[in-house]
Amino acid sequence: MARGLKPFEFIEPKSVKEAVSTLSRWGSRARLLAGGVTLVDDMRRRVVTPGCVVSIQNIPGIDCIKGDGKSGLKIGAMASLRAVELSPVVQRDYLPLYEGIHHIHSLQTKYMGTVVGNLCVASPASDIAVPLVALGAEVKVKGVGRTRSMPVEKFLLGVNRIALKRGEMVTELTIPAPAKGTGGAFLRLARTAADVAKLNVAVVMTVSGNVCRDVRIALGAVAPIPIRARKAEAALNGQKLDPEVLSQVAEVASQEARPISDFRSTAEYRTEMIGLLVRRGLETALERARGSSRRKVT
Repeated sequence: MARGLKPFEFIEPKSVKEAVSTLSRWGSRARLLAGGVTLVDDMRRRVVTPGCVVSIQNIPGIDCIKGDGKSGLKIGAMASLRAVELSPVVQRDYLPLYEGIHHIHSLQTKYMGTVVGNLCVASPASDIAVPLVALGAEVKVKGVGRTRSMPVEKFLLGVNRIALKRGEMVTELTIPAPAKGTGGAFLRLARTAADVAKLNVAVVMTVSGNVCRDVRIALGAVAPIPIRARKAEAALNGQKLDPEVLSQVAEVASQEARPISDFRSTAEYRTEMIGLLVRRGLETALERARGSSRRKVT
């Protein structure tokens, strides 16, 4: 049964400084509103009942998408999923992120929701967090009188848990520029296109000749947070890239995850499919690193 929202203060700061001051003053009773895709639904279902909602929609300059593939990429807190998806730089140099957003079925969600907001929901199956981990992204966090940065993989603490302190907000994401000879890929497994992923994988690989010089493999929906398959990464670094090696690395990755059984899938099925998706991700990343399809065709 639908219920009305409980009364709350609605504040629209005009600067990041004003926003963090308000968040600090209200403490745990405050919630930040960017696109509102998750927050409004949670408030309707009484999952959260904030005393104050702080909207950052009128703060100038935090909807930026800046980068040229050489100096890295900056994504502001109010940059929509759709704007990032349509960015030529993202489509050319950050394909795992493009593909993660592209798999979001709802255009309404992509126009309303933000990349930073999606990350801050901290879903283990997020199609945004997993490529961000593989791409080595960092969050920039602003509080009252302080600014700090941290990798996305340290920012995510658990299901719906992030490393923000009282009075802090994420102002932007930064992603390093890809090295020469780098390719990436994102893959997901779901019951339907609109369903939450049973499993998702992102791979970013740097190749020189036929040797892997660096690789990051991120897995989603296999733990409370997206995880790095570090043993698989170590098994591939410095190795010649032949089909047998890729198969072995994919098998190592499948052994690193500890998925659970739930209403979407069983742990056994997820474990088996990790190897398949990692193998396909490595093959696609390698192909793109070699230059055959790094630039997205529209």
